[in-house]
Amino acid sequence: MANQNGTFNFQQASSLLMRPTRQVGLVGYGAYVPRYRLPGTEVARIWTNGLGGSPVKEKAVAGIDEDVTTMSIEAARNAVLRAGIDPQLIRAVWVGSESHPYAVKPTSTIVAESIGTSPNIQAADWEFACKAGTEAVQASIGIVGSGMGAYTLSIGMDTAQGRPGDALEYTAASGGAAFLIGPAEESCAVYQGSYSFVTDTPDFWRRSGQTYPSHGDRFTGEPAYFHHVTSAASALMDMMHTKASDYTYAVFHQPNVKFPMRAAQMLGFTEAQFQTGLLADHIGNVYSGSCMVGLTAILDQAKPGDRILMVSYGSGAGSDAFDILVTDKIGLVQNRAPRTWDYINRRTAIDYATYCRFRDKLKD
Repeated sequence: MANQNGTFNFQQASSLLMRPTRQVGLVGYGAYVPRYRLPGTEVARIWTNGLGGSPVKEKAVAGIDEDVTTMSIEAARNAVLRAGIDPQLIRAVWVGSESHPYAVKPTSTIVAESIGTSPNIQAADWEFACKAGTEAVQASIGIVGSGMGAYTLSIGMDTAQGRPGDALEYTAASGGAAFLIGPAEESCAVYQGSYSFVTDTPDFWRRSGQTYPSHGDRFTGEPAYFHHVTSAASALMDMMHTKASDYTYAVFHQPNVKFPMRAAQMLGFTEAQFQTGLLADHIGNVYSGSCMVGLTAILDQAKPGDRILMVSYGSGAGSDAFDILVTDKIGLVQNRAPRTWDYINRRTAIDYATYCRFRDKLKD
């Protein structure tokens, strides 16, 4: 809904707030970050003689025997452990990623069977660049909120690729998170509302058959990331009648360190509010799991009554924004599975040659 000068009127668009008739939330959550780390200085050593710096200190690199499927299974198992439910009760398993191991064969079915779900479920793989995971979360909220299923599992996971020598190689990382969504009365955090904002903005793409993505540098910041993240966040807060100071924490998609910091400041958040979920310096950009794994780090230390704003971003382009309220069940689930920082602290540094071998960078 636009007014006469073409700008969006959020007051008239309050009906666009996505809120199910039955409140739902996170019954369990889990992260997974591989142990290997490639320092940004190592990328710079190879391509710029050590000059120019790096947008992150280091990034997480999947091992030679890891992919989106194996990492999704690890995160999913952590989410089920925290939820304490029988996996047979799950009615949908969805995996959002832009690096599924198969072009034709779903990741979701492998994950579902590996964690012990019933075959009587809905399973699918999702794509929307880096917001594929939160797309799956939106759908999960709808399934559980409508009563079509008691529990759903939504995962955002990637083994992101960057062309050798490209700027993306400093940050494109591996890891992600899984959210087990169910009834609000069983949840450690409940969804109070969500909103999505999308446009056709060509900042990042990969055509079929291409190994590495391309990006339009001049679109990456202002018309892409910042426009969508701040528009989604502002619209949601307007519809929820909130302001930045009403939230204990905020977490945004993290392509690097500077972008989410600037977005948070543009929206009026303080460093104390967004620093807890800012993990890019330690794991890089895990693409589809970026803001989701940031949320897991927040939930690992959250307290009842804390309010969280989470905003994803996917190139192409769009953002999903969520208003989340932590419940008194948070303390019961935090220690049932490894915490996110347990994975981050479990690190082994590697050199560029090892990284090339692990990520199959050496092509015939």
